[in-house]
Amino acid sequence: NRIDPKVAKLLAKAPGVMVSNVSGRGHYVFIMHCNTAPFDNKDLRLALKYAINRQELVDKILDGFGGVGNDIPVNSAYPLFTALPQREYDAAKAAEHYKASGHDGSPIELLVADGAFPGAVDAAALFQQSAQAAGIPLEIKRVPDDGYWSDVWNVKPFCASYWGGRPVQDQMYSTAYMSTADWNDTKYFNTDLDALILSARGETDTAKRTELYAQIAQIIHDDGGTICPMFNDFIDARSDKIAGFFEDPN
Repeated sequence: NRIDPKVAKLLAKAPGVMVSNVSGRGHYVFIMHCNTAPFDNKDLRLALKYAINRQELVDKILDGFGGVGNDIPVNSAYPLFTALPQREYDAAKAAEHYKASGHDGSPIELLVADGAFPGAVDAAALFQQSAQAAGIPLEIKRVPDDGYWSDVWNVKPFCASYWGGRPVQDQMYSTAYMSTADWNDTKYFNTDLDALILSARGETDTAKRTELYAQIAQIIHDDGGTICPMFNDFIDARSDKIAGFFEDPN
């Protein structure tokens, strides 16, 4: 399982090997700590969100084995999902928000390692190029895989990461976006958002619950510290002698 997208098509040509992919809840992200300068500035966060070319990353990093993300941790694989207007790469808007942020022009350091997600270093390089077109001085710092999940993720203010997703929206939001969550890796502390997550968890009316999740997604999309350029397919390879295999989006 977890076949690298770069080798999936090549592997599928091998005799006796079957490769299959299924879209699901997994997603690759660049995460900003909203309580740490310069990422405590909403305009700077928006500048970086507009400065990434999501489709380019899906095409070049995932080799098409995935879909475009929209700066929220959920997609149509989740029950009660409501699609938001897609945020597109817009160098002019990125430059506008960057100027409004008042940032001093010093390098904005993004930490990344090969093990953050497949193709993470190349993805960061593409991000750097598209940000440069908007006048944003993104600087990539490559760090070792060893210790990444203890010393960088959830510690440093701007880094690459991934999530496998969760079965339902409540789990995804409660695990990574509640103010009290240990794995709130964007350090986004919003009591209104907390209240919405708790309300949605207890709401038994499906229509009302769906609307609450739409409100939650909108807040994270507009104000949060998650840059989610892509949802990754899960790619599996198996011998053609294996029977009973079924695709699992979880």
